[in-house]
Amino acid sequence: MSFTLSIDADRWRAHQSSVFDAVAATGAGDVVPVIKGNGYGLGQRLLADEAARRDLGTLAVGTVFELGEMLDSFSGEIVVLQPFEVRDAAAAHAWHLLADRGHRVIRTISSAEALLALAEGPGPVRVILEGRTSMQRFGFTPDELLAALADSHVRSALTEGRILLRGLALHLPIAQPADDISPRGVESGTARVREVLRWAGSWAAEVEHLGGPEAATLWVSHLDDAELGSVVRACTTLTIRPRIGTRLWLDRSSLKATGTVLAVHPLPNGTHVGYRQRTGPRDGTLVVVSGGTSHGIGLTAPSPAASVRQRVVTAGTGALDAAGRAMSPFTCDGKQRWFAEAPHAQVSMIWLPRGAVIPTVGDQLRADVRFTTSHFDAITGLS
Repeated sequence: MSFTLSIDADRWRAHQSSVFDAVAATGAGDVVPVIKGNGYGLGQRLLADEAARRDLGTLAVGTVFELGEMLDSFSGEIVVLQPFEVRDAAAAHAWHLLADRGHRVIRTISSAEALLALAEGPGPVRVILEGRTSMQRFGFTPDELLAALADSHVRSALTEGRILLRGLALHLPIAQPADDISPRGVESGTARVREVLRWAGSWAAEVEHLGGPEAATLWVSHLDDAELGSVVRACTTLTIRPRIGTRLWLDRSSLKATGTVLAVHPLPNGTHVGYRQRTGPRDGTLVVVSGGTSHGIGLTAPSPAASVRQRVVTAGTGALDAAGRAMSPFTCDGKQRWFAEAPHAQVSMIWLPRGAVIPTVGDQLRADVRFTTSHFDAITGLS
């Protein structure tokens, strides 16, 4: 009973190389691979091994709870993207447990309270400060950032080396920001570029007083190569380090998810099946295949529904779900097939209509999955 991810290793690694080469051509600093959550379906340890294979010095994880395994798997520096928050009791406890291994960890700081808490500690602690971009998720506003850095306790911690400032992080939206205000002297570029440059100007001025070349770094997410090149050319006194996850790891042409056929049951018309005892197509065949909710099958993220067409598709899908019909991600005989009922924990049951080519036990059925919510029993193809 296996739900499997097969990787074309040569193609997958060539894709990664093309991303690194494209970023290098912009003049930006080293790429910071993002390895968070389920490791984009491939697993955090596997991706950490790939980062180590390329001799990369820094990677990023999502939360402090993902640090333990990464510290065992990767010898370089690790950025934790979720901001350090002393008022989050469970996370604060996790940070405490990792204190003796934290010399390679860079914390993201998005509030004055968190920065002051570290300033009062013994240190040394590596930190990146986060600006609140048009994402409006975490971060300092420009005024809050300047005020936090002007605090006497923070200044002392920076001077005495109890806080090691490694730069400013800017997490940008995937869509272009609505705020289209250009900084003085900048008349071209996308809204994302203009937003970065507004922050870059004030940060470049501030780091002159903070000391240490490592502080003169912008860690950016979701700039394309053209935007990255524009920022690099405009920010000659700062190092620009792109953080890249999805684009780096998810090359669908080299990844294939499959479920194993476990049972095949040709059934006469009107036969009831499954937990909910529903009937299928006339003289259909019921196929049981590996891959259920524990693997991420049937789990979907909310649709952004940005266009009219997307709204229509979402509404139609919801109507089918309400009627007890849902399309599975599995393809058999060249067509995507209907679930017989909602997927079970570790298997799914799908219908094949009369006339379809019937698989046999042990065959592999291709599955079109969302990798960021998928978990595989086995991953093959890498050595």
